[in-house]
Amino acid sequence: MKKTNVTKIANQLHQIGIEYPSVFYNLEPTLLIEKTLKQKMGKITETGALMCDTGKFTGRAPKDRYIVKDELTMDSVWWGDINQPFSILQFDNLYNKMVQHLSGKELYVRDVMAGAEPEYALNVRIINTLPWQNLFCYNMFIRLTELELINFLPEFTVIAAPDFKANPQVDGTKNENFSIINLSKKIILIGGSAYTGEIKKGIFSVLNFLLPHKRNVLSMHCSANTSDKKDPAIFFGLSGTGKTTLSADPNRKLIGDDEHGWTDNGIFNFEGGCYAKVIDLSEEKEPQIWKAIKYGALLENTRTYPGTRKVDFTNTSVTQNTRVSYPIYHIDNAMEPSIAGKPKNIFFLTCDAYGVLPPISKLTKGQAMFHFISGYTAKVAGTEEGVTEPQTVFSACFGAPFMPLHPTVYAEMLGKKMDENKVNVWLVNTGWIGGAYGEGKRISLKYTRAMIQAALEGKLNYVKYENDKLFGLSIPQECPEVPKEVLSPRGLWKDGKRYDEKATQLAKAFHKNFEKFASYANEEILNGAPLVGKSIKETLEV
Repeated sequence: MKKTNVTKIANQLHQIGIEYPSVFYNLEPTLLIEKTLKQKMGKITETGALMCDTGKFTGRAPKDRYIVKDELTMDSVWWGDINQPFSILQFDNLYNKMVQHLSGKELYVRDVMAGAEPEYALNVRIINTLPWQNLFCYNMFIRLTELELINFLPEFTVIAAPDFKANPQVDGTKNENFSIINLSKKIILIGGSAYTGEIKKGIFSVLNFLLPHKRNVLSMHCSANTSDKKDPAIFFGLSGTGKTTLSADPNRKLIGDDEHGWTDNGIFNFEGGCYAKVIDLSEEKEPQIWKAIKYGALLENTRTYPGTRKVDFTNTSVTQNTRVSYPIYHIDNAMEPSIAGKPKNIFFLTCDAYGVLPPISKLTKGQAMFHFISGYTAKVAGTEEGVTEPQTVFSACFGAPFMPLHPTVYAEMLGKKMDENKVNVWLVNTGWIGGAYGEGKRISLKYTRAMIQAALEGKLNYVKYENDKLFGLSIPQECPEVPKEVLSPRGLWKDGKRYDEKATQLAKAFHKNFEKFASYANEEILNGAPLVGKSIKETLEV
């Protein structure tokens, strides 16, 4: 990068209080990798990917994430355990300490965009103290040309300094690590943690506030793909539901694997790369991710086989949350720019370990909004000490930790999009059939792929459906390449009474979880709930 640009950036950092830094501006991956190796912060693996450790934190720390409460956010943010308020004064004090800490240091500055659709893109400046973290930012955000950088003005600034720690007794944080979003001053402060996901999800949280609240764009925590026929599909799902696997289709172009916006014209990716889990990764299971782990990719918290540079993807000695980031152009069939038309199908993926939800069902608008707010999946027995049977997991909008607005805001926008675009919404159970975990079996991936393919090709539009009496779901009675008996969950159980008991248990869990949202929800959303006991509306009236 030209010296004049570096001088300009140094002057701009001076204006925000960072004095006399050594600035490395928008370095290419090769230089960032060299600097990482020189500082003994990582090593090159067999495929050429860089491998680094994130230190004490190998995942996000949601309890240490805050939003500054001020005139802009006071009445718009949904405050609570997820969106925790932080005072203006304490933010200013912490900010001043942080910029003083960075003065005179070696800083890696990167100017990027968040949002492939220029009309809705956010100009972001990221200031890192670690070169490999800056490589992550190169991979994950939308890269700009030198011409685009000439007149670049940041709309949001992220300062990520893992070696800066807060003093909880003075600074108002719970712990030494923190991630604080100031939507008015357009700054994100990240300290005490080197986990790169804090940077990515900080900007995602900002977009989840700005786009629905200010631009009438639905922001979504989802993957998306499309075919040459221009029929984009969206996949929502929590960890372990198969979101990455099912959206990575060699016959369809990948739009993005995690974060998207939906405008009046269609959908677009927020990111310029992918951040995938690699625990137990194999070429057979995830060929696209496997091939993407090459020079320029960044592996986090993985380990190699002793005496080699070959990554052991089964090794969980550091964490189960081993990750890789890579630019989207590492995927052969990626769509660039990552912009597509209006989606025709939306899939809510859930790994139901109770074994009661149908493998695929079609949702009404009200049901879609209800299940979107619920964001259900289940942990299976044996994954944690003391877990002896399936446990329900709910995450509003399939991404509660990143949603500053009330979940009903996003759900009502989704319902409006369904009306305007005549979108089919499908609930797909990638979990157990014929019994709960430990009794039944997990549905074949081959069958799940066949059901999704049939939905995408419109082959489920003209088949017979039956309504499930408890959940109210419309279940197709036939699907190409899928045995008919697989489609109706109750018939696969040896004991129909036990199925009814488990199904009722899950339906009640949906109701219980929804209580905290119900007072904000409209009647159509409330009517989308399972039909068990008193309706949510009746419960509220009592």
